[in-house]
Amino acid sequence: MSNDKNKFPSLLKKSLLTLVSAAALVMAGCSGLLSAKSVSKEGVTIYKNGAIYTVNKQQPWAEALVIENGIIKVVGSNADVQAFEATAATVIDLKGKMMMPGFHDVHTHPIESASENTHFSLNPQEDDAEDYIYKIRKAGKEFRHADWLVGYGHYVGTLLNAKRSPVDILDDAVDSRPVVIMSESSHSVWANSRALKALGIDENTPDPVGGKIMHDENGKPNGVLIDNAGEAAFDMALKATPKKEQIDYEGMVYYTLPQLAKNGITSISDARVYWKRGHQNVWMRLVKEGLLTVRVTAALWAYASEDDATQIDMFKSLYTNDSDSLLRFNQIKMYSDGLIQNTTAAFSTPYQFDLLGIEGNKGLNYFSEARMANYISALETVGFDFLIHAIGDRGIHEALNAIEQSGTAAGRHRITHVEILDSADTHRFAKINATADCQVAGEWSNPEHWGELAEFIDEDKTHNQIPLKDLAKAGARLTLSSDWSVSPFNPFLGLSNAVTRAPQELSLEDALAAYTINSAYSMRQDDKVGSIEVGKEADVVVLNQNLFKIDKSQIKDTKILQTLLAGDEVYRSTSL
Repeated sequence: MSNDKNKFPSLLKKSLLTLVSAAALVMAGCSGLLSAKSVSKEGVTIYKNGAIYTVNKQQPWAEALVIENGIIKVVGSNADVQAFEATAATVIDLKGKMMMPGFHDVHTHPIESASENTHFSLNPQEDDAEDYIYKIRKAGKEFRHADWLVGYGHYVGTLLNAKRSPVDILDDAVDSRPVVIMSESSHSVWANSRALKALGIDENTPDPVGGKIMHDENGKPNGVLIDNAGEAAFDMALKATPKKEQIDYEGMVYYTLPQLAKNGITSISDARVYWKRGHQNVWMRLVKEGLLTVRVTAALWAYASEDDATQIDMFKSLYTNDSDSLLRFNQIKMYSDGLIQNTTAAFSTPYQFDLLGIEGNKGLNYFSEARMANYISALETVGFDFLIHAIGDRGIHEALNAIEQSGTAAGRHRITHVEILDSADTHRFAKINATADCQVAGEWSNPEHWGELAEFIDEDKTHNQIPLKDLAKAGARLTLSSDWSVSPFNPFLGLSNAVTRAPQELSLEDALAAYTINSAYSMRQDDKVGSIEVGKEADVVVLNQNLFKIDKSQIKDTKILQTLLAGDEVYRSTSL
């Protein structure tokens, strides 16, 4: 785009795909546990001499624990467990190490983020879109047999600041077949001419709900598809096939599940189960084959362009909520709005910089307030809870309205992101029992970066971005999550940032509750896990340092020594 008025602001670019190598996760030097055979839920296991943080307000700390057949039988002192030692299958001396409940990550994208159905990634720090050509051509040769070439990782501003139309640049790289590349934010897609033709997009194509087809100065599509306009491109490129589902499955088995266990994550919500891409089949196969090492609530993706009645019936057909299963399809993921950097997050006042070419642009809605309310009314009674993406103050306000209008006391709905919140809405979360799910693991969320948003929105709106402290003071239930691959899924990064991001910091106790018992509530399993209490299942982790006895700046360096899921050891540090 050549006009200066259309130049994209120089907002700090976020590197979102943080796939940590296995070598970097080898936990050398983590000594202190007695050598013991692998823990199994069969029989009795005893932990003693520990600093056991229970997240149970009636008994916050203990020094010993008894697990029998995966269930916590005793939480107390060393003396309390002494009678079990003679017959215990395993006795582990924690030697003062900290134990706590396993972490929950209630907003993550585990299938998408490690699947090799995405053939290549680009560097979001690249300043010149022309410099992407070589890598895209190289990927085209490496994946010459793929019908669609699929990539990830560029920064949309790099495309919009290019001298040539983005579609021409991508055509120079590969023009023999469709190419689609998701931006680092996942809120836009770069498409070549072949892809645009396959999608039926030309200069006369109307914008879809919640999306924008960008055009060059001559009115032709320039290959940049904003928000929901890009969804159709990826649905076509990644349409479910047995081969694609196998690739997704392998990414889960060989990368995602082992990494979650290494990071002490025992429960997750898959926050975008693309049923058109067969994600539900991947999850069901993992359960059938007994390969899950994490509890999963799957949030089925609500397509904004689908017919509501048809989609609601499809959701009902997929609903499962067996409390004894590690996998449940009992949540719905929908977007209220888009992204600030795309000028699609919904605000009550116009953007200062307008990417979309809309006079007085206040952002877009994937789902209007009325449609969200309709879905909640139709599906809460079935048993579904809603996970609603809302970033701008208007988007959050409308999501709260929809929950208040159609939700009931039985619902456990949550609004995720909650980045720019109108102070008048802060108290509404507690009032209507809506959980505020926030992500602060990424450095971009820290206070030193808040001012960068002033290029897009009023500066006074940028203050107190992701207002954790305000929400906590107002009595809101908070959960902390990663949105991986948007941010790393290492929970200690999220904890560290949560307790140090003044003026919107949390206490360590509140941050730990957000990652455990509060998230367990959101997953409808707080009666089973989320705290260390007698009668609950033993989803627990052992840490190499006590979070309460170190400087807050050291929390991010904490390592997991051991992870148990219902008493079964699913991860152990290599040094043990």
